[in-house]
Amino acid sequence: MVTSAADDHAQRIAELAQERGQSVATAESLTSGRVAASLGAAPHAASWFRGGVVSYHDEVKHGVLGVDPGPVVCEPAARQMAAGVARLLGAEIAVATTGAGGPDPQDGQPPGTVFIVVRGAGEVVCREMDLDGDPAEVVEASTVAALALLREAMESDS
Repeated sequence: MVTSAADDHAQRIAELAQERGQSVATAESLTSGRVAASLGAAPHAASWFRGGVVSYHDEVKHGVLGVDPGPVVCEPAARQMAAGVARLLGAEIAVATTGAGGPDPQDGQPPGTVFIVVRGAGEVVCREMDLDGDPAEVVEASTVAALALLREAMESDS
């Protein structure tokens, strides 16, 4: 279950998007749509939330979002995911998540390695995280972190 911290971030993102007339989209792998679900439950989401792409399988990242062939648990893939979903859905701001949730490594990255990218108004912010916990805990923490980074990026873009 996504925490109230996620709800608090989504509420503020909704306020900022509405105030500025900005649209938001998500590209998610590790978080499997949880970021989109939080944003979709925020106030007046229909007016600012464009939607999201859950690209759990590598072929979806490559074929739908335009991620270059190769490892997908890395910063370049997260950047390309954000750019791809922004283009695909016509959003000014996009957030992307990719990572190795565990219990096994992926693409040479240990479990708990997460990359989150927020792309907006000509600026791209990336955060790499090394999280502890089982896969469900990594997904939960990644969801909250993605919403927090999106909120921070939107608040600093004033």
